[in-house]
Order: sequence, then structure tokens, then C-alpha cells
Amino acid sequence: MSTVEPWHRAVADLVARSHRMPPDALPTAVTEAVRELGVTVTTYLVDVEQELLRPLPEPGRPLPDPLPIDTSLPGRAYTEVRVRAAQDGRLWVPVVDGTERLGLLEVRLPAGTDPDDPAVQDGCRTVAGLIGHLAASKSLYGDSLVRARRSEPMAVSAELLWQLLPPLTFATDTVAVSAILEPCYEVGGDAFDYALDGGRLALAVLDGVGHGLPATLTTSVALAALRAARRTGGGLAEQVAAVDAALFSQWRDGRFVTAVLVEVEVDTGRVRYVNAGHPAPVLLRRGRAVRALTGGRRPPLGLNLPGGEPGEARLEPDDRLLLYTDGVTEARDAAGGMFGLPRLADLAERFIGSDLPAPETLRRLSHAVAAHGTASRDDASMVLMEWSGAAAARTEP
Repeated sequence: MSTVEPWHRAVADLVARSHRMPPDALPTAVTEAVRELGVTVTTYLVDVEQELLRPLPEPGRPLPDPLPIDTSLPGRAYTEVRVRAAQDGRLWVPVVDGTERLGLLEVRLPAGTDPDDPAVQDGCRTVAGLIGHLAASKSLYGDSLVRARRSEPMAVSAELLWQLLPPLTFATDTVAVSAILEPCYEVGGDAFDYALDGGRLALAVLDGVGHGLPATLTTSVALAALRAARRTGGGLAEQVAAVDAALFSQWRDGRFVTAVLVEVEVDTGRVRYVNAGHPAPVLLRRGRAVRALTGGRRPPLGLNLPGGEPGEARLEPDDRLLLYTDGVTEARDAAGGMFGLPRLADLAERFIGSDLPAPETLRRLSHAVAAHGTASRDDASMVLMEWSGAAAARTEP
């Protein structure tokens, strides 16, 4: 019998178990599926803050402690999206859904098994990939998997907004998109969106005026109007008009959102964008922040005011485009000093120069903003788009 065949049977068994499996039964189903292999598996999911890997509870087994991402070997496996072998023979295997990092699998192998055996590592990756898909899909049917990723209660505004956002990471052979939103448990008016259809990538970052639930409601309406226009074939002009009309029809109190809407032709690298009162996106080329995209200016959305023509740019292979809200650059420390665009660009260059994948670049950027902004609690959102096949490859396990 080949080394691969038992792993394939374990995957088939887990698929069969999954069809009627409630969310909280995922760890038990995984244990039963890999029993024939003689391995012991513990599944960890990353917390909302992306600071700890939290174990999923399983009846009859003690619950391990959470694992720190920044100071542990398992954390390196997670950040680098690669299998890591510990000195005691354990394997740490990234759990992904597509290219979105969800957590980590701890695999204790039978005595005498070589942890560096490619067939063993491939089998672990296959099982971990299926667990990632199941964790993502089963989270829609119950609260246990969602609860496992939280360290504190979530505000109503944040609960609403997180349900509207797409996954934090997405990649194809030619493009990778990653996003992050802070503070996780108390977000207000910030949101992001993306969609890839017919060779055209749409990106959006929005920031509703105000804080808390009123700002979230404003942004939610804007996001829904944007998607409704886009999904009926509307381009930038139609999307802007739809958001403007939706907000203006619901509120006459001067409520608005600032936003950047971007369209990228994936085949050519042509970029068109609209900037509705928002910080200008930053273009990074060969690891350096080369310029801000300052065109396409128009008033914020919801005020029913006319705007100008979209701005245009052209990407080169391996270019990156960083979109962010003002909560990033305007985060203030105890002395009142702002985080600032130069610091943001410098850190982005440093992390990109270390060849970090897009989601890890944003995770570290957001933690730097949070560490600096001790005197401010404004939302801080970022979206990083990379245009190249190499960019997509860096997000793969």
C-alpha cells in the first residue's frame, strides 16, 4: 500500500462525515477520519485579532493553550503558510480556505514516521485544506467556530459589519487581494469589498461618517448599493451614482461615506479609479512606494453632488496597490503624534522587502498601527492588491 492511499481515504471519510455534520462536531469528525493513520490531530483557528491560534475544543480531550503567532514555531508556519516540523516530530500545517489563512493543524505522527516525508506532508496539507473549507462553510450554520475565534464580546456594529465583508484574502494565478479591519470588536464605519469577474477586478474601501452603529448602518447601505450596481453590470459611474442615490434617499442629515472605488483589467494592468473624499491609494513598485494615485477626485458619496472623471494608471508586473482609510495614517500616540503616511509607506516597503505574503504584510501593518494609536480608536482598514502570478503563489500553502 502506498503512503498516499491512507491519506486519501481519510479525506474521503471526512467528506462523507461532513454532509450532516454540525459545526461543533468538526474536531471529532477530523479525529475519526484520521484514526486509521495513527495520527493525533488538533485544529487551531486564528483569532479575530490575528494574534493567537486558538484550539477547537473536542469532547474527552484536554484543551491546549492558545499559541502566539509572533513568538512560536507554529506561528511561523501560519505566517509563512508552509508546513513546519518540530524537533519532537510534530508537524504544524497551515489551514486555509482557498488562500485565506484560517488557522493551523497540529499533527502528531506515529512512532517511526518521517515528518519530512513529502507524501506525509502532502497528505497533511490535503486534510488541512479540507478542514479549512469545512471551517469556512460550517461557520454559517452555528456559532461554535465563530465563538472559538473571539477573545471578547463583539459590539453590535462590528457584528453587523463583519457579516457583510468578503473573506480577508483571495488569489488567482495573476492577482492577490488581502484586507484587514481594526479594531476588530468595535468597528464602525469602515468596510472593504472586492470582486473578480470576466478579467476585471473591482476593489473598494469605504468609510462612513461618524462612529458605532449609525456609521455602520450608513456604510452597510453604501456597500449594498455598490454591489447592486456592480452585479447588474454597472461600472464606476453607475456604482457611484447608486451609492449617492441610496444614501441621499435614506438620510437628509448630511450623512455620507468617503470611498475609493477601483477597477483593474487583470490582463493588461490598466487601472481606473474614483476617489470620493478619501486618502489616495499608494502604488508600490519593486518594493518601493513610488507615488499616490491622486486623480479621480469627487465629493464624498451621499451628498448628491457632481463629480469629475475617473483617474487612470497602469500597473507593471509585481506592482502592489495599497488602499487605506484615514484611521491608519491619523492614528495618534499618547503625545498626539500621528502614524502618518511616511511611516505607513516605510513599513510597507520593509515588509514587502522581506518577501512576506500580502495577508502577513497587512497583519503586521495593522498591529503597528494599533501599537502606535494608543490615544485613538478610529477604524483602520487596509486593502493590498498584488498584480502578478508570483503574488498569488506567495499566498499558497
